[in-house]
Amino acid sequence: MMRCSGRWIAAAVLWVAFTSSAGAETLAVTVEQWGLLGSWAVDCAARPDRDKGALLSYEIRKDGRVMYRRNFGQAMDENEIVSATVNAEGLLNVMVYFPLLRQAREFGLLLQKDGSLRAIYNRSERGEYTIRDGKYVATGAPTPAQQRCD
Repeated sequence: MMRCSGRWIAAAVLWVAFTSSAGAETLAVTVEQWGLLGSWAVDCAARPDRDKGALLSYEIRKDGRVMYRRNFGQAMDENEIVSATVNAEGLLNVMVYFPLLRQAREFGLLLQKDGSLRAIYNRSERGEYTIRDGKYVATGAPTPAQQRCD
C-alpha cells in the first residue's frame, strides 16, 4: 500500500513539474471562470482559527500557477492546485498537492445559487474520504456554506 501511495505522490510531483504553460493557463481559466478565486470562510468576520474556521484563499500567481492558501490563525500553508475540472452538474473537482504532508487531496466544490461555496467531497489519494456527499464522514454533519470574504 505504501508503494502505491509513493507512486501516486511521485506522479503528482511530476505532474506539477512538467505541466506546460498552456496547461497552467487552462487551469487558471477554469478556476477563474468557475468563480473560485478569492477568499472564503464560514464566517468572514471571525478571526481564522483551526477549530472555529479557516480562511481559504485561491489565487493565480504571475507565473500562471494556481495556489490554495489556508489560514488557521496560528498556522498557515500554501499549496499548488495541480488540476481542476468542472463536471456536467457544475461541480468543480480540484486536486491540490501538499508537499509538507507528502500527499495530494482531491475535493469537489459546489457554488450554490446564493453565491456561497460548499465542499461536497474531500478524499486522499488512497480514496479515504473526510467529506462525502456534502457530509463529514466522522460525524454525518453537513458541510457548512462558505461565503466570499473579499
